Amino acid sequence: MITPNQRVGEYVLQERISAGTFGEVWKAHHHVWNDQIVAMKIPTDPQYIRNLQREGVTIHGLVHPNIVRALAFDPFAEVAYLAMEYIPGTSLRPIIQRGKVSPDDAVAIMRQVLAGLSFAHERGVVHRDIKPENILVHESVAQDGFAAPGLVKVTDFGLGQTSQTMAAGSIAYSASLQTPQAQEIAGTLDYMAPEQRSGKETVDARTDLYACGVVLYELLTGERPAGTELPSELNHAVPRYLDEAFKRSYSRLDKRFASAAEFAKALGGPPAIPQAPATPRIAPLNLTMSQKRPCPQCHQPVEGTDQFCMHCGVQLVENVRRCPQCGAYPDLSDQYCIFCGQTLSRVTASAAR
Repeated sequence: MITPNQRVGEYVLQERISAGTFGEVWKAHHHVWNDQIVAMKIPTDPQYIRNLQREGVTIHGLVHPNIVRALAFDPFAEVAYLAMEYIPGTSLRPIIQRGKVSPDDAVAIMRQVLAGLSFAHERGVVHRDIKPENILVHESVAQDGFAAPGLVKVTDFGLGQTSQTMAAGSIAYSASLQTPQAQEIAGTLDYMAPEQRSGKETVDARTDLYACGVVLYELLTGERPAGTELPSELNHAVPRYLDEAFKRSYSRLDKRFASAAEFAKALGGPPAIPQAPATPRIAPLNLTMSQKRPCPQCHQPVEGTDQFCMHCGVQLVENVRRCPQCGAYPDLSDQYCIFCGQTLSRVTASAAR
């Protein structure tokens, strides 16, 4: 029976953070340095020690701002444990349950998740159990925002495997659906890619990207994907390019994003639309004439000596004439500023182009 104030390895347990079928997670501090706080994963079922061993070996060396870091590990101690970086805050699940997340925040969250996964994938590690419960959000996002670096972290690589030992069949590995653990496992099924469920194909990094697509959908809509509805059909604030990013992730293996980096790039939005060339300005043909001409922007009639259109405000001359004393905009034909009386230099047609 694990209890508060119990010594486990170098750490003293403070309070239980969560409990599952196979184990518990405790907040703990170092037995000498009380300010060194960690999260300790402790198996309560002997079968879970194998998972703990796999997780400890898998995440060793995965040092990245968006991955919860392993600090200490002893699966052979009297009480086996894995001590990890403590993240004050919550998992992504309560944030989703509170309602839809804005598209900008959803993108900021997923960019950090994908950054952590990209780092793991480049080192041959596939998570295989991405879901909101395994994505931690630091409490400081309340003031710093979701885009602040390092505040979203991937955790729980218990099902993760390196490329040397990778094999399909996550369901079989976790437990049979006929066992008492079925309820816990069922919560993961919605995030499993088709090849992961079937166990007929070897899983790779793209399996994690499928799960990320499901998480993105949940962030944008508050629901898990069902049928063919796109995020924008449930939440009209979602831009269409996020629909496309979701479709590319939530698809068959051969049509899915090839990498986490490619997925993250798709979250950046569509290519910028080139700006239309500026409306050509006109200059009066004769500065002494009051012949009306059409404005090139609004097509309303303007005087030949006007510098700006009185209807839409567009500039009509290449070089605007200003009074050197008061800064006003006298007409091009004026010899004196009508605002301050300053004598003005004569303007020629060539000066106004």
